[in-house]
Amino acid sequence: MSVMPNPLSATVIKRCKMAALTALVCAGSTALSAPSAPAAQSTVPTVAAHAAANPAPDTPVAAPGISRAQVLERAKTWLTANNGRPVPYSQVKHWKDGYRQDCSGYASMALRLGAPGPNTVKLKSSRYTRPIAMNQLAPGDLVIKADSDSANFRHVVIFDGWANTAHTAYKSYEQAGGGAGTRWKQHSYGVNGRDGYHAYRPVNITG
Repeated sequence: MSVMPNPLSATVIKRCKMAALTALVCAGSTALSAPSAPAAQSTVPTVAAHAAANPAPDTPVAAPGISRAQVLERAKTWLTANNGRPVPYSQVKHWKDGYRQDCSGYASMALRLGAPGPNTVKLKSSRYTRPIAMNQLAPGDLVIKADSDSANFRHVVIFDGWANTAHTAYKSYEQAGGGAGTRWKQHSYGVNGRDGYHAYRPVNITG
């Protein structure tokens, strides 16, 4: 006597096979996608670190706010910091406070920017300063020449005040080569508008 197949049993078996196949596919899918999660997480610190180390060129650098009087007071300290003598000039050496002993390192120290300080070219970028007219100069502002390929022909001085009512010369602090080091000197850089010097206002000046 032949036994008729039970349609219900066949349906149950078929559903069980389909369920097993679905579970296997899901398991395989999970196994393939799982490794991507740690890889994505590992790139986050790298991207963040890169962004911190390479801020956008037009993003001002976070630096402590400083008053004009404080800039000048800090500039004066290097006049006698070397046992009563000026700090000697050097493009490669750093003074005890960590700043380079060149003109841009000196200006960075006076402005309380991060040591060892940006170079002259970077000082004139919007990260640190903004251009102003020469007749707008106020104590603590900078006069910068940065259009040379050689560091020996780039320079920055810290404006202290006009030397005359005609505004043809001004008093300034600078770090100069040739054995001078830190000095307070009268200059006319930028006054005629043809020598490559231009006026800049530090973005962290508070007044």
